[in-house]
Amino acid sequence: MPSQNAPLIGSLWMFVTGLLFIAVTAIVKWVGSDVPAAQAAFVRYAMGLLFVVPMIPALRRATIPRLALSLSVLRGAAHTVAIIAWFFAMSRIPIAEVTAMNYITPLYVTLGAALFLGERISWMRMSAIGMAILGTLFILRPGFREVEPGHLAMLLGTLAFGVSFLTAKPLSSLVSAPVDVALLSIGVTLGLAPIAYVVWVPIAWQDLVALFLVAILATAGHYTMTLAFAVAPVSVTQPITFLQLVWSVAIGVVFIAEPIDLWVIAGGDMIVIYVVFVAIREAQIAARSQGSAAERVG
Repeated sequence: MPSQNAPLIGSLWMFVTGLLFIAVTAIVKWVGSDVPAAQAAFVRYAMGLLFVVPMIPALRRATIPRLALSLSVLRGAAHTVAIIAWFFAMSRIPIAEVTAMNYITPLYVTLGAALFLGERISWMRMSAIGMAILGTLFILRPGFREVEPGHLAMLLGTLAFGVSFLTAKPLSSLVSAPVDVALLSIGVTLGLAPIAYVVWVPIAWQDLVALFLVAILATAGHYTMTLAFAVAPVSVTQPITFLQLVWSVAIGVVFIAEPIDLWVIAGGDMIVIYVVFVAIREAQIAARSQGSAAERVG
């Protein structure tokens, strides 16, 4: 029987995940366009393999079902596409826009969870998806400004991240967190290698150090995200990631001297406020349902 504290524990793990990933975002933004997106992503994941070494004993002992291997291949391929698109977008558009557009990912996760994982999709969740679409239009403002290649890359990246995160949920019940992280790290590194080879350029030592730090933080982030998915539903953990907009705007203004775009903040806030409201409302409904069931049994 799941612990009553599982939603809180899952939310805390996802909160830590958000902190780790926003730090990754800031560092990648600092690296900028000095290194091609595929090469920077490959270097980050190749260095991240160092942190897979302690997981090798668990990987060797693990009995990995065929379904888990298939899901890992799918997740690795989707994550490879998402990472390249994300690195490219980070070098082309402001950090706040990258973060705000990342909020489209829960849209895909929610729809995918209903279609493939059997999770219920209520009218409130559907309205949240509609609000996410409207918020995205606020951020992009097509017809009022030029939609740049970085924006298109992020649209592709969010879809690919959605597939990756969606497969992470069933994987969390098939393999342990260390095994899942190891399989993802190996799969993405192999997927990025041939693309990085084609675009390879000399890389400065400071960029190597920065990408090594990215590897540390991102590997830790994937581990804590897996722990969050293992103890709580996607619909509980996903809204916590919306706090990243606040941090990304602050980092952009203070450290990168990026101007504040009120349209981006408004679009992101539309998604944040509405989806958090839906998550709280559904939690209240679920609590009342459990209480009614307990009274009937009693």
